Amino acid sequence: MKEKMSLTEGNVYKTLLTFAVPFMLAQLLQALYGAVDLMVVGQFAATADVSAVSMGSQIMYLASFVVLGFASAVTVLMGQYFGAGQEKRLAKLMGAAIVFFIFISVLLSVLVACFRRPIVAFMNTPAEAVEPALDYILICSIGLSFVGGYNVVCGILRALGDSKTPLLFVAIACVFNIVLDIVLVRNFHMGAGGAALATSFAQGISFLFSLIYLRKRGLGFPFSVRDIGLHWDQIWNIIKIGTPIVVQNSLTEMSFLLITMIINGMGLVVSAAVGVVGKLVGFLFIPTIGMSMAVSAMCAQNYGAGKFDRARECMKGGIFFSFALGAVAVVCSWLFGTSMTSLFTSDPEVVSQATLYLKTYSLDCVLVAIIFNMNGYFNGFGQTFFTMAHSLAATFLGRVPLTFLFSRMSGVTLFEMGLAVPGSTLISVILCIWYLQRMKKRNAKKKEG
Repeated sequence: MKEKMSLTEGNVYKTLLTFAVPFMLAQLLQALYGAVDLMVVGQFAATADVSAVSMGSQIMYLASFVVLGFASAVTVLMGQYFGAGQEKRLAKLMGAAIVFFIFISVLLSVLVACFRRPIVAFMNTPAEAVEPALDYILICSIGLSFVGGYNVVCGILRALGDSKTPLLFVAIACVFNIVLDIVLVRNFHMGAGGAALATSFAQGISFLFSLIYLRKRGLGFPFSVRDIGLHWDQIWNIIKIGTPIVVQNSLTEMSFLLITMIINGMGLVVSAAVGVVGKLVGFLFIPTIGMSMAVSAMCAQNYGAGKFDRARECMKGGIFFSFALGAVAVVCSWLFGTSMTSLFTSDPEVVSQATLYLKTYSLDCVLVAIIFNMNGYFNGFGQTFFTMAHSLAATFLGRVPLTFLFSRMSGVTLFEMGLAVPGSTLISVILCIWYLQRMKKRNAKKKEG
């Protein structure tokens, strides 16, 4: 495999930046990929289909957290074994991951398909959008198997030092999704169902390309069909590291639904303004998310190689690069907030409110630069339980209560409401600094031993 490279050698910052850029581009493509369905349906289908895609995509997003969480665990374990040069354990992990993800993907597909009607009812879906939403979810649930397979392959490649090839797979999926969306929704008038078919087919094609790539290029370590099986020690490792990530992501996403419910009580304009800023900030966070994923994979390799100091330098580099980009995002949000929010709405009142909210919310861009990269460091060491604990503490002891408190204050504006986000992130910063010092002492003892 030509693109495979060791992340345990060479200049830390140069290696990190080279490895991280494809992560960032992949995150950007995935963000655009997720917006394509809604954009095409919004242009060429009925309002009910737009509502169905919006609602259905949220449900499928939650389901995909399970796959992504366990795929992250495989990336961490692969990186650790690769860094330690343990080829037999790499093969066993690969074989166990195949069995595990077949089971998880099929189980998720069946559960989502069977319970889609009560889920749609619970989401208070408008009556006109119920049937299109049910069709969208059913078709997308079938594609969960492709999502699982694709993420495992990409996780393996990234753990082995190849971040460029997964970017290619995302690009392939994007192209197929855009073309099929236009053909099925515009030309064949298939609405939400057509968008779901386009998404599932594009994911399947991307997964197929990834399998062909692995077959032709190889894994970089000995692996055969005989390695595929129920290796319970490796399956347990995947579950142990992946479960906290799954729980963290799922509960955090649910907390945003709670916050949405709180803010919806403040009126339609406020609700729309918060929604606009949520979409905008999603793009502003992309560089930090991509960098933190690279930090996680790089730290896993260095942990496996016993190079704890290099892993720590990697985390520092991730924080430096992300903080710089986050600072630019904050400055732009304060100086050009009106222009930025206008990209998502033409309503002047919504733009005005969204600009206020963006100013204080954007402060989180520099704080998550610290937290996300620390999380990448902790995850690379397999310390996913702590990343879950501090994230949930910040969310349910900080963000949600602060949002509720601000919403009940007389004369409060979205400028003050936005402070709830960076305010809660500060809780994570404090907890992470404490835990980092604890890990430093523990690693020093290991190094001495």
